[in-house]
Amino acid sequence: MPNRLAAESSPYLQQHADNPVDWYAWGAEAFARAVAEDKPILLSIGYAACHWCHVMAHESFEDETTARIMNDLFVNVKVDREERPDVDSIYMQAVQAITGHGGWPMTMFLTPDGIPFYGGTYYPPEDRHGMPSFRRVMVSVAEAWKHQRDQVLRGATTLRGIYAAAEGPTSAGAGLTAARWVETARSLRHRYDPKAGGFGAAPKFPQPQLFDVLLRLWARTGEEEWLRLVRHSFERMSQGGLYDQLRGGFHRYTVDAVWLVPHFEKMLYDNALLVRLGVHLWQATGQAATRRTVEETLTWLRLEMTHPEGGWFSSLDADSEGHEGRFYVWSRDELRRHCGPDAAVAEAYWGVTAAGNFEGANILHVAGPAEAVAAALGLDAAAVDAALERCRAALLAARATRVRPGRDEKIVASWNGLMLRAIAEAARAFGDRGLRDEALRAARFLERALLRDGRVLRTWRDGTARIPGFLEDHAALALGFLAVHQLTFDRHWLDLALHLADATVEWFWDDEAGAFYDTARDAEPLVTRPRDVVDNAIPSGTSLAVELQLMVAEYRGDATARRRAEYVLATLTEPMQRSAMAFGHLLGAADCAVNGAVEVALAGTPDSGPFDALAAAVAQVYVPSLVLAGGAGAAIAGLPLLDGRAAAPGTAQAFVCARYVCEQPTADAAALRAQLTDRRRTC
Repeated sequence: MPNRLAAESSPYLQQHADNPVDWYAWGAEAFARAVAEDKPILLSIGYAACHWCHVMAHESFEDETTARIMNDLFVNVKVDREERPDVDSIYMQAVQAITGHGGWPMTMFLTPDGIPFYGGTYYPPEDRHGMPSFRRVMVSVAEAWKHQRDQVLRGATTLRGIYAAAEGPTSAGAGLTAARWVETARSLRHRYDPKAGGFGAAPKFPQPQLFDVLLRLWARTGEEEWLRLVRHSFERMSQGGLYDQLRGGFHRYTVDAVWLVPHFEKMLYDNALLVRLGVHLWQATGQAATRRTVEETLTWLRLEMTHPEGGWFSSLDADSEGHEGRFYVWSRDELRRHCGPDAAVAEAYWGVTAAGNFEGANILHVAGPAEAVAAALGLDAAAVDAALERCRAALLAARATRVRPGRDEKIVASWNGLMLRAIAEAARAFGDRGLRDEALRAARFLERALLRDGRVLRTWRDGTARIPGFLEDHAALALGFLAVHQLTFDRHWLDLALHLADATVEWFWDDEAGAFYDTARDAEPLVTRPRDVVDNAIPSGTSLAVELQLMVAEYRGDATARRRAEYVLATLTEPMQRSAMAFGHLLGAADCAVNGAVEVALAGTPDSGPFDALAAAVAQVYVPSLVLAGGAGAAIAGLPLLDGRAAAPGTAQAFVCARYVCEQPTADAAALRAQLTDRRRTC
C-alpha cells in the first residue's frame, strides 16, 4: 500500500511511495508526532538522479525487516534536496561536522525539535568495509535516545553550535583590490591538472565556475596561459566519457581523474554552467569544436530535457534497468552490428575494444583525433567524418530502443534561470534565431509558471508551482531574464529582472547582519536561518545576489546596490583568498566590482540592419561583466546608459564605457570589436 509520499509532487519522493517505511514529507505533522511519541526523527535526504540513493533505497527502505525497525523506533522523514535546499544545507553542515565529509544519500537523526545529534551518508544493509550496517546504527541511536538521553542532548547542543557563525552579524575586512583579485585568481593554478585538465584528482568534477574565473583573468591581463588552461580542459572534458559522445550533454562527474568513467546522471545545472562557459570560450577563440559541443548539448536539451510549454526538467538518472550507465555503454559486438562497414572507424575513434573500459562494456570517448584515425586506416578526413556521422545516427537509433533512464520532470527555478542565461547568451553569440526563440519561449513560461505576487516559487510540475523560492531562485531567474533582455533589447525583461533584484533585497537581505540569507524573512522557521556563501555545484544564492546587485548598480546607476554588493564581498575577502576553489562564482562577481563592468549602449532601432550589425559585433567578443542595453524612445526611458545617446533615423551608434572612461561613439562593427577588446583589459 502506498505511503504518504504518494501524494507528493517530487519525483524523488514518489520513488519511495511504495516503500514499507512509514515516510512523512518534511512538515509540521512529522515533528508533532515525534514530540507526542517522544521519538527521534530519522531524516533521509537525496534526489531522483542519485545512484547511491537508489542503492540504499533498494537495500534498506524496500526491505520489510529494516522498515519495521525504522517505523518502530523513529518518525521517518524523506526530503528531496532539490526541492528543499535550505533543509539540505542545514543538515549537510551537521553531517560534515560529524563525519568530515558529506554527500547523498544523507542520513541524519534529529531530536523532535529538529536539532541534529548523529548522522552520516550511505549505510549498507550489513557491516561492510568498516561501515556499520544501517540496522545496527538505528538500534544504537535508539538505545542512546532511550537510555543516554542527557548525553545525546548535550551532543545536540554542541552540534547546534556549528550554525552560530551564520546567525551573527558579518564584519568587513579591507576588501579585494584589482591586484588582490588577480593574485587570488592566479592561485587556482596550484590545483590545476596539467595532464588531463580540470582541478584536483579523482573523483573529478567539471567546475565551470572556476574556469569562468580563468577566462576573466585572461581577458583582464592578456596572459594567454589562462586561456590555454580553459581551452585544454574544455577539450578534454568534451572528448571524454564525461560527455555523451552520441547525443551531447555532460554527465555529473567522473570517478577517475581523466574524464573517462562518469557517474552517469545528467543534471540541468551542470549543463547550464558548461554551456555558458563554452559560449564564452568560443567568443574568445572561435574554435569550431567548442561551438559544436555547445550546440550538441543544446540539441540534447531540446530533445530530452524541455517541457512542452517551455522550461527545462531537472535531471536524468544514472541508472536504467537497475544498472548504472546501461543506457550509454556498448559492447564491441553491438557497435559492429549497428555500424556495419563503418565500425572500424568508430572503434578507432571512440576507443572501443573487446574488453571494454567499464564493467566489460565501452564508454565512448575520443581516443585520438580524427586525423590520426584517417591516417591509420588510409582514409581521408572527410570519409572519417562521414563514417562517424553514419555510425552515430545508427547507435542513436539503437539506443532509442533501450529503457531510458528516469527523468525528474520538476522545473526548478534557479536551475532554469541558469539555463535561460546560458541559452540566451548562446543565441546572442551564435546569432541563432532558433535558440533565440527557445530562450524567449522558456522566459515566457518561467514568468508565467513561477512568479506569484512579485516573488518566485521554487518548483513547478504538472501545472502546480509550490514551495516559496529561495535566494538562489530569485537571483538566478533575474540574471536569466537580464540575459534575455541583452538578447532581444525588450525592456520587459530588464524591468522584470530589476523587480526580482528588488525582491531579493526586500525578502532576503538583512541590514543588521549585513548579509543575504538563503530563505526569506517570512519563511518556515528552521533550526537556523541558512546562509551558505560557498559556491558548490551551483553558485550560492549570495554570489548570485551579489552579481545581480552589481548589474542593478550599472543599469540603474544605483549606488546603494553597489555598496551592498561591495560590503558582502568585503566580508568574504579573506575566505576567498584563503580558499579560492570554494568561491568560483563569487570571484566572478568580485571581478565586476574591482575591475569594472564594460558598458555598451546601442542607440537605434533593434531588428534593423545597422543596429543588428553592432549587436552582432558585441556578441562576437568575450567581455567579462558585460552590461548591454539598447534601443530608442520609450524603450530606453530611465536608463542611465542610454541617457542623451541617440542615432539618426535609419542608423545606429555604439557607446562603450569602462572605468569612468568612454570611447568615441562608433557605427562601425570592426571598430566596436576593437574597443571592446581594448576595454576588457585592465591589468
